[in-house]
Amino acid sequence: MSQFFQIHPENPQKRLIKQAVDIIRNGGVIVYPTDSGYALGCHLGDKQATDRIKRIRKLDDKHNFTLVCRDLSDIGVYAKVDNTQYRLLKTFTPGAYTFILHATSEVPRRLLHPKRRTIGVRVPDNVIVSELLGELGEPIMSSTLILPDETEPMTDPYEIRDLLERDLDLIIDGGFCGIEATTVVNFTGDAPEVTRVGKGDPAPFQA
Repeated sequence: MSQFFQIHPENPQKRLIKQAVDIIRNGGVIVYPTDSGYALGCHLGDKQATDRIKRIRKLDDKHNFTLVCRDLSDIGVYAKVDNTQYRLLKTFTPGAYTFILHATSEVPRRLLHPKRRTIGVRVPDNVIVSELLGELGEPIMSSTLILPDETEPMTDPYEIRDLLERDLDLIIDGGFCGIEATTVVNFTGDAPEVTRVGKGDPAPFQA
């Protein structure tokens, strides 16, 4: 049975943030709010937790997981970014974008696209996420909470608890945070390519 924390979206309670991070560090799978719906998250290096997320969403090995980062300081550790890409990332983070980048060797192989060695990276514009990542001191391995056969992310923490509390260790209720997924921008080609239009404005990345 999962725990259920109501965390204030503008002034997160430090005590609950610390407890949530302890759950992540101890191998837990959590649901937490972002700026584009709720997401599943776990510790970057925890294979068992990653496998649990795959089971919840019925994902195959081709799924591109996302590293959710507090700011751009982490991105250079886990992704290969040139100067032009970095300037774009700096302009559009934090925000409702997921950027597909070539991964560095710091990213566990099981989190990568099996053929392309790419990883999704994102910096959400959400105070709770920022506080979680600041306390954790590293990115959260993440996947949008979209259940099998559904097309939209889950938005109601109470509904999430009703459906998934036996599969999770913690659900963070951070209020309503939208129903639109991120805009996905692929930076692994010669020019940025928008591969999914979502909440983030795609226009700056389209020729």
